Amino acid sequence: METDFSLDGPLVDSRLFSPIQMGDFMLDHRVVMAPMTRMRAEKDMIPGKLMAEYYAQRTTTRGLLITEATVVSPTGDGYYGAPGIFTDAQTEGWKLITDAVHKKGGIIFQQLFHVGRQSHTSLQPNSNIPVAPSAVISDDVVFTPAGWVPTTPARALETDEVRELVEAFHQAAKRAKAAGFDGVELHGANGYIVDQFLQDGTNKRTDQYGGSIENRTRFLTEILDGIVDIWGGNKVGLRVSPASTFGSMSDSDPLSLFDHVARQVNSYGLAYLHIVEWILGDTYLQREGHSSAAERLRKIYNNKIMVNGGFTRDSAEAILRKGDADLVSFAKIFISNPDLPLRFKMGYQLTPYDRGTFYGGNAQGYIDYPYYKETVGARTTV
Repeated sequence: METDFSLDGPLVDSRLFSPIQMGDFMLDHRVVMAPMTRMRAEKDMIPGKLMAEYYAQRTTTRGLLITEATVVSPTGDGYYGAPGIFTDAQTEGWKLITDAVHKKGGIIFQQLFHVGRQSHTSLQPNSNIPVAPSAVISDDVVFTPAGWVPTTPARALETDEVRELVEAFHQAAKRAKAAGFDGVELHGANGYIVDQFLQDGTNKRTDQYGGSIENRTRFLTEILDGIVDIWGGNKVGLRVSPASTFGSMSDSDPLSLFDHVARQVNSYGLAYLHIVEWILGDTYLQREGHSSAAERLRKIYNNKIMVNGGFTRDSAEAILRKGDADLVSFAKIFISNPDLPLRFKMGYQLTPYDRGTFYGGNAQGYIDYPYYKETVGARTTV
């Protein structure tokens, strides 16, 4: 599907469609495509033409896209069909995507991650046991060649192995630059390995990476040290999920933990802090009188904040006007509406998504959703 779309149209009194300086980039609007696991990589976790078409369809001039979580090392896979960024072939494959996005004037960041304990022996080199900060069992499932199966109990990383994994993130950041990305986002959310080090429900270590909040934050900051050295802070984002329990996550004092994280990352001059809201699970925030994690962290973090978590056009406008966030990322509705910024701006009807085609598969439910001018719809508020 080669159709282009523009954001030309009637002026709207909208924060979503006001320009913003984000790090080194001037964005024309604040509707960001969130990182979404789609599992359409080719053999050996190499991105291909199908993925390039998917990202190109969702590109707007000076609009920001964040890639799906991309695996930084052979031990980091938890989703069969996820792309990697730890081999030369994978790096070359990603050039198809960055070239396609840049051809349409877009800006694209690569999200870097490692699943940690959220894995299975069938996804590990030589069918090894997955690695994690500590051998704490997860009760979640992962996607393998045999389908969705329970995770394999993980083993705790040795201290030297932790340092090696920090370096794997640094090497992935170098490869992302070689692949032509405009920046990178470190995935520190949703129960994956950075989050596992942060939260004491999953981090039971007694070395310098465990125990106190300062020690549990060390893995995150050591990764950021190297990534910022490679990219500069203005081209780096960080994603966190202070209120989420996804991935069987828990912490004894999440308020103190994520307040500390926000203070620590202030010094890096990041392009943005990407906060995943978990509205139905925000009980500890509500007890403290906060309606969202962004509302609390806005008082601590002094750079741009991006929020994610089931936002509609109207609720996105509201949080921007309130001042708790500067950008809003959208996931599921960006899957089924490749021209989502246009539909939001013009008030066009949204195409519903098919959850059954979210993960893995082929072009169906991936690159076959129509642009608005290919549908018959009416104006609506969403």
